[in-house]
Amino acid sequence: MKTDAQLKQDVISELKWEPAIHAGEIGVAVHNGIVTLAGHVGSYGEKWDAERAAQRVFGVKALAIEIDVALEVDSQRNDADIAHAVQNVLHWTTYLPSNDVNIMVEDGWVTLSGEVNWNFQRETAVAAIRYLKGVKGVSNDIGIRSQVYSGVIKSDIEAALKRRAHSDAEHIGVDVQGADVTLTGTVHSWFERDLVRNSAWGTPGVKKVVDNMVVAY
Repeated sequence: MKTDAQLKQDVISELKWEPAIHAGEIGVAVHNGIVTLAGHVGSYGEKWDAERAAQRVFGVKALAIEIDVALEVDSQRNDADIAHAVQNVLHWTTYLPSNDVNIMVEDGWVTLSGEVNWNFQRETAVAAIRYLKGVKGVSNDIGIRSQVYSGVIKSDIEAALKRRAHSDAEHIGVDVQGADVTLTGTVHSWFERDLVRNSAWGTPGVKKVVDNMVVAY
């Protein structure tokens, strides 16, 4: 098990290794395996990259983000321009049915709403606009349409876990209430946590996933 000092150094090194991040602008604090990132970055995309970089480090139990997005002068755009750009990008994204996603922009913060059939479509929408100039943050309020698959959701998720995360599948609890799934248990890395969560989201009929899993090294 890494000490907090070792974990801090590893996170700092990972941030420096990621070329999309200005690591000198981000401070790192660690307490009992919980990592806090603080500071200022020039774009929402850079903030996202910093979060993902920290999650890649073995030993990180949880992550607190206190990073502000301070846009460079040439990246600043008014809300109308941002909304128009978001609309164009989503229009050209093949995974998104036309007119299923609504857009609202306030002070550079983009909120997406509406309904789609699958979670990967929700994630695609956010990924498509994450690096647009002027965007300070993204809220994903897109819902998933109800489908009549609830009777087989639990067995489908458990089968997917056995295919993809065999070593950890027996330690994961899957509780299904209607179309809502709650995941509990222990995983051994953020990668495995994402894998289990994505397995649940990839099951037909799932509208909501509550992640109560614990990362234990």
